[in-house]
Amino acid sequence: MAKNKRTAVITGSGRNIGRATALGLAKDGFNVVINGSSREQDCQQVAAEAEKLGVEALVVMADVGVEKEAQEIARQTIDRFGSVDVLINNAAIRPAGGFLEISPAEWERVMAVDLTSAVWLSRACLPSMIKNRWGRIINFAGMNALQGYASRPHVSVAKHGAWGLTKALAKEFSPQGITTNIISPGPISSDHIDPEMKAHIESQVSRIPLGRLGQPAEIAATVSWLVSEPGAFVNGQLIQVNGGAQT
Repeated sequence: MAKNKRTAVITGSGRNIGRATALGLAKDGFNVVINGSSREQDCQQVAAEAEKLGVEALVVMADVGVEKEAQEIARQTIDRFGSVDVLINNAAIRPAGGFLEISPAEWERVMAVDLTSAVWLSRACLPSMIKNRWGRIINFAGMNALQGYASRPHVSVAKHGAWGLTKALAKEFSPQGITTNIISPGPISSDHIDPEMKAHIESQVSRIPLGRLGQPAEIAATVSWLVSEPGAFVNGQLIQVNGGAQT
């Protein structure tokens, strides 16, 4: 089965946007690699749901904020499926903290998970994409991150960096048939454990002209389009999926 299908790696795919994206790509016929740093039971459940859709699924538990662990995701994927065709850099953390209170360790941790992990994974996955002369890399920003978080400056810096990385990769690797784009979701309904973050997301409804939160499946649908052949001419773009909220 795996030999006849392309393979997608989705980081942070045990729940929310990552889960919806993994299942959406499975419906599209991609073998999927499910990743999380915790909640392995959730990741295994997503993999089981994906396999019911007729594809193969691999679970790789790894912390993308640690270089060797991020590289291990790519290594296990290539060992199992032969290549990485689609890379979705979805995993992120968003701790709150004022600029003067953030410790150096916390700053570095956010940079590692929200930005540098995309560098490590892209470097590990690009050789197989170049070999096949086809690939899709999708990064994630965020409406509030691009506006500038008053309480999460490290997240804003990391997400602006991901936008810069997206443009650079799009220009360097598109001659090899590889596109790179970044999605900026608006407030999305989720099952966040953190009550503070959940309350923050729900408080954003008033800023959305559609008058509701987005759904993970709506972000997943955007991913599916970007990796499809009809989406092949979209490259180096930031795509906002936010119900009309202004950034």
